[in-house]
Amino acid sequence: MAIQSLVEAARLLRNRPDLWVAGVVTGLLAAAIWLVLVFSGEFFAGRLVVLAGLAVVFFITGIYGLIRHDEAGFRPLVKNGVQYYFRVLLPMLVIVFMVILVVALVAVTLSLVGSPMDPVLVVSMTLIFLIPTLLLTFFADTAGVFEDQKVFASIRRSTLLVSENLTRVIGFFFVSLFVTCAVLFWLMIVWEALLYTQLEPLTSYTAEQIQAITADQLLAMIGTNGIWVSAAILFLAGLVLVPLLASYKACFFRTLTGSSGTVSSGNRTSTPVSIQQTTGEYDSKGRWYKY
Repeated sequence: MAIQSLVEAARLLRNRPDLWVAGVVTGLLAAAIWLVLVFSGEFFAGRLVVLAGLAVVFFITGIYGLIRHDEAGFRPLVKNGVQYYFRVLLPMLVIVFMVILVVALVAVTLSLVGSPMDPVLVVSMTLIFLIPTLLLTFFADTAGVFEDQKVFASIRRSTLLVSENLTRVIGFFFVSLFVTCAVLFWLMIVWEALLYTQLEPLTSYTAEQIQAITADQLLAMIGTNGIWVSAAILFLAGLVLVPLLASYKACFFRTLTGSSGTVSSGNRTSTPVSIQQTTGEYDSKGRWYKY
């Protein structure tokens, strides 16, 4: 099922240029954040990250809507983005709040028992909660779009869906991880090939010297040209990964739930009843006799 959904997503991207709009926007925003971080510092880049995240959610929501309604074009993309935006955003905010709350509770608990605030311990305990939470709630956004679920109903729906199809969902995650790593691997090769002259001195460094290199030293090494090349690579990463992974997730959710054959009715979905044709005839009094 995971591979079949990936093939379906790739077919959609090949035939539907409008699905790439989200990738163009994400790539431009990723490149802009990088350039602002390098030339203006973390203060402005941090605020741009928040705005960029909200914009990316909007266009990903538009992709879900286009795939659900089998529509095409930029205007339907914007329409679906507006229509389903908060059905996608609000569950994400709830999940983020839950994670922050757990991190705070872990820190408070450790301080109350008198344990030192070991960052490794805090991160480990957080991950123990974070990984299952993200796994179980991963399809809350698609549930909000494809099944018109509200905030907590979409989280509950995702949890139930993952619990009942854990093997298939894990397969989906492995395929997504493989695709992401493959794209990033080839982009890193391109990046290193374009900046080979600037990065050549690193070949003579020892492992300890490479580990001691700071971000400022690396920026000074690659120079202005390297900064712009890095921005171009980030643009390509956003251009490819966001439409591909969003379309893949939508296709997988639709296949997993059979959403393409459901009719929405508020927060519930019902499957159209198929009426079987039978052979027979009416008598003179209008009564039906089946053969």
